[in-house]
Amino acid sequence: QLQLVESGGGLVQPGGSLRLSCTAPGFSLDQYAIGWFRQAPGKEREGVSCINNSGSYINYDGSVKGRFTIGRDNAKNMVYLQMNSLKPEDTAIYYCAARKYGAVLFLGLYEHWGQGTQVTVSS
Repeated sequence: QLQLVESGGGLVQPGGSLRLSCTAPGFSLDQYAIGWFRQAPGKEREGVSCINNSGSYINYDGSVKGRFTIGRDNAKNMVYLQMNSLKPEDTAIYYCAARKYGAVLFLGLYEHWGQGTQVTVSS
C-alpha cells in the first residue's frame, strides 16, 4: 500500500518561505502524478498544485501562482512544494496525494494521501 509522508511544515512570518516535501518510503513515485492540497480550519480541502509523473506538466491554483513552485526529483523519490511570499491565508494543513494517471487539481481523483503537515503563517 502506497503511503505518502509530508514534511517541512512549520511556523513562518508573513513574507517568509517554506519548502514542503512528499516522499513514499518503499515505493517509487515515478509512475504517479502528485498533487498538493490544503485545508484551512473550517474550510474545505482545496487544490494547490499538481505535477505529472515526468514533471512535464504542472498546474497551480490562481491563489498561489507566482509564489509557489512544485517540482520533483524522481531519482530521490520526492516531490517538493517551494512556498515563497507566504501570507496568513496560506495557513492550513498541507497534504500530498498520488494518482496513477494525469495530474489534476481535483482531490476526488487521488487514491493515496499523506497525513498532512501544518503550515502556519503568522507574525
